[in-house]
Amino acid sequence: MPLNLPPLNALRAFEAAARTGSYVAAAFELHVSPAAVSQHVRNLEDYLGKKLFSRHNNRVVLTDAGQAVQAGISESLLSISTLTEQVKSGTTRSRLVISCVSSFAERWLVPRLVGYSLQHNPVRFDLRIEDDPVDFARHKIDLRISYGTGLYPEMISTQLLQDEVMPLCSEAYFVRNPRARTLKMEAVPDEDLIHTNWGPSFMSHPTWQEWFAKTGVARPVATKGYQVGMSNLALNLARDGLGVALGQRSMAAEELKAGRLVPVSETSVALGQPYCLVQPKNKSQRAAISKLIEWIVA
Repeated sequence: MPLNLPPLNALRAFEAAARTGSYVAAAFELHVSPAAVSQHVRNLEDYLGKKLFSRHNNRVVLTDAGQAVQAGISESLLSISTLTEQVKSGTTRSRLVISCVSSFAERWLVPRLVGYSLQHNPVRFDLRIEDDPVDFARHKIDLRISYGTGLYPEMISTQLLQDEVMPLCSEAYFVRNPRARTLKMEAVPDEDLIHTNWGPSFMSHPTWQEWFAKTGVARPVATKGYQVGMSNLALNLARDGLGVALGQRSMAAEELKAGRLVPVSETSVALGQPYCLVQPKNKSQRAAISKLIEWIVA
């Protein structure tokens, strides 16, 4: 029985336009004109008998039918691309492409990847540090660790951990401010607080104001202390004795164990979202990926 397939060029144009949200961006990627992309999409709509896009100013937005088509073809085109790459090179790709949010990669993921790689010597990986959202197909990503659920509904997502933050400092800070050892946060001035600016993409990370509110202390914390743009940097400053950081427990685990960081208080506030492992459906059966996921989860 012959396969009932639409034109491949029409599928490629539709996939690129759906992913980029623009005929112009899709045309640039495919090295054709926007008019050619538009014509390919019309051909696919005629073939399927469905309207796939609606226009909003200079962008195109998927209709309900378009979302269904995209969900079906994105994985298929990725599989074809992967197979083509393998056939042309004459080998199967053993290098894993792993994508992760920044501070979590250095503090939490890297030690686990080192342990995994030492036990699975043939496996090599590319570790990419990037913010959400990422393009799995274009960058051939095998596994993504993201912050938050529901970012990639077409992928297989596994909740990894729900982190929490707590006040952390070093013994050197207690030497500078001995009252903090006994009086805890009551003896820590606003000027010694280390604040993490999570950036415009995040709203669910706890702040010092939220931490004090949980303790029942109506303390109007001003940003008189230190401001950093990454949670990893906040932990580094606290470790070096500069002040007290509202640090993530999972990222500080090794330094807490070694005594390089110590809690000023055991009161913690949970992050608004969990960290998740995300993988494309068409790669879920790859043994190398499955073994790595089992290792990370364990």
